[in-house]
This record gives sequence, C-alpha cells and structure tokens, in this order.
Amino acid sequence: MALNAQEKAKTSYNLFRPVPKASLREMETDRPDVTESPITVDAGHLQYETDLFRLEREQSETALKRTYLYNQGNLKLGVTSSTAVQLVVQSFVYQRESSGEGGVERSHGFGDLTLRIKQNLLGNDKGSFAIAILPYVKFPTSGVEKGERYEGGLIVPMSLKLPGDWKLGMQLEADRLQDTEGSGLHTQLLESLTIGHEIVKHLEGIAETYYTYDFSQHHWNNFLNAALQLELAKDVKLDGGLNYGIQREAMKSYFIGLSFRL
Repeated sequence: MALNAQEKAKTSYNLFRPVPKASLREMETDRPDVTESPITVDAGHLQYETDLFRLEREQSETALKRTYLYNQGNLKLGVTSSTAVQLVVQSFVYQRESSGEGGVERSHGFGDLTLRIKQNLLGNDKGSFAIAILPYVKFPTSGVEKGERYEGGLIVPMSLKLPGDWKLGMQLEADRLQDTEGSGLHTQLLESLTIGHEIVKHLEGIAETYYTYDFSQHHWNNFLNAALQLELAKDVKLDGGLNYGIQREAMKSYFIGLSFRL
C-alpha cells in the first residue's frame, strides 16, 4: 500500500510541479555508450550530457575524413513522470577531409540539431527491467555538411539489473539516413548490447558491442566500445572512452564527456 501511494504521488508531478530533490530517482545517463537508457529525467528537472570533445575518423578507399566535435550536448527536460524531451546540439564542428591525390578540404561551424522524445513504458521507478521508446528527428542546420536532408528514426532502449550489481543494456534502432553520396535516403538497423559494473567506488566500467546494417548497400558494420564513467558528485559524472569500428571503413571515435542534473 505504501509503495502504491508513493508511485501515485510521483505521477502527480509535472513540468510545472517538479519532483522534490529528496524524491529524485538515481541519475541515469544516455552516455557514454551507444545504448540509450530507458529511464527518463524526473518531472520538472533538467539534465545536460555532452561530449566535451569527440574525434570521429572515417576511412574510405579514396579519402580520410576527421571530424572534431566540441560540446555536442544533449539537453534533457522531464515533462511528466515518464516523459522527457531532449534537444541535441552540435555547438561547434571542425572537419578535415584528405583525398588520395593529396587534396585537403576543411570546414567548420555550427552542427545539426536533433529533437528527441523519450517515453518510458516500464520500469522507471521499480522492477529489474525497463523499456522505453525514443523517436527523433534531425534538422539539417549544419554549416559544415552541405546538401543535408532531414533524418529520423525510432530507438527502443532496454535495461536489466542483474545479480551482483551488474547492469545489462540492449537497444533496437531503425533510422532513415541520408546516403553517403547524393541526397537519397536509406534505412539502417542498429542492435546493441552493453554491460556495466562498478570497478571501484564511484567508477563504473562499460563494455559494449553493436552492429549496423545498411539495407540499401546490404552492408554490415560491427563495433566494439569501451568507456569509464566517474561520479564526481551526486549529480555530476565524467566519462571517456572509444567506439571502435572493426571494418576498415567503419567509424572510429574517441571522446571525453560530462553529465550533470539540476
């Protein structure tokens, strides 16, 4: 009875009636792994998660492209007990592409904006299993990439608490993305599996694998990722790691990030 009363009380909070700080759930982040968390930000509270710096490296048969992202932030706002809106902002992007003939192209500026809505379906406040849906749309606001189109997709993140304080995460994702060459769109599928555990007090280690499948090119890319996340304070976390594409043409990225909640 007491548990039901507590859950009912929490659903009464909203954007304009924030959850009291003493009743906040444990801080969950969508980073540093690719697998998103199914847990939403508490109603009436803000959470900011950012790549302070990220380097992305893509090698093709004819060119090498390096993309440097500074403050690629995800601003998250809890609207209800199970719904949060998110705005992903690429504050500054610097790109350098070198071709086999020795030519180099450079560009920089503001990046893309992505609007996301996370709706938790189960497990936000109780139970060992949680699941959510997270649709998104990317607006082509970048001053770096020319001829961009709108992109979008649907993400279904899941998590499972295991014995011994192990955490297992899974994700299914379907995206409509712009073709590498030209202005057409293709469908891409992503599936991921991640596991995390505290190494020492306040320091969590995360290992992840995922793959993508391009339905247009009938092409697979596989990735192995690793990251560390350090809890600096109750609502502040620092992380760093890498996403390593196994295939030669698959992206390799390296990052350091920060998350905090207000």
